[in-house]
Amino acid sequence: GLRIHEYLYFQVLSPGDIRYIFTATPAKDFGGVFNTRYDQIHLVPADPPEACGELNNGVFIQDQIALVERGGCSFLSKTRVIQEHGGRAVIIADNAYDNDSFYVEMVQDSSRRTADIPALFLLGRDGYMIRRSLEQHGLPWAIISIPVNVTSIPTYEMMQPPWTFW
Repeated sequence: GLRIHEYLYFQVLSPGDIRYIFTATPAKDFGGVFNTRYDQIHLVPADPPEACGELNNGVFIQDQIALVERGGCSFLSKTRVIQEHGGRAVIIADNAYDNDSFYVEMVQDSSRRTADIPALFLLGRDGYMIRRSLEQHGLPWAIISIPVNVTSIPTYEMMQPPWTFW
């Protein structure tokens, strides 16, 4: 049958040009869950973006959330790299920058390793637009709130990315 995705939402607070509520999907069979709501936490793009090994900006990942790009190694490997750098969670954006509708199911690799921090999948278009905005503003990170309870927000007030169909 059809599998209904469980969605998790986060809102970019800064920079203002991408102040939208984004949709992500949690990893299917690894990673932790959000037991805490973070009203203002940094979303730090990993350097290098694929986060398959040592990070050049690992010090900025500590106690924050990392934005990582798909590719190069397994979803679990990326999550473990961010966890080892002290990240609270990882958001893995698809490396297909034109992907604005297809959510990839992130599953455990065959290594029998585990990860404790939450891992989320983000559409490629959303990840690209967030990174592009940070580059245009010369910012090292975005400020986000995560998770956001969208059931308490009237539909007409939901600031959704204009490039995404809900």
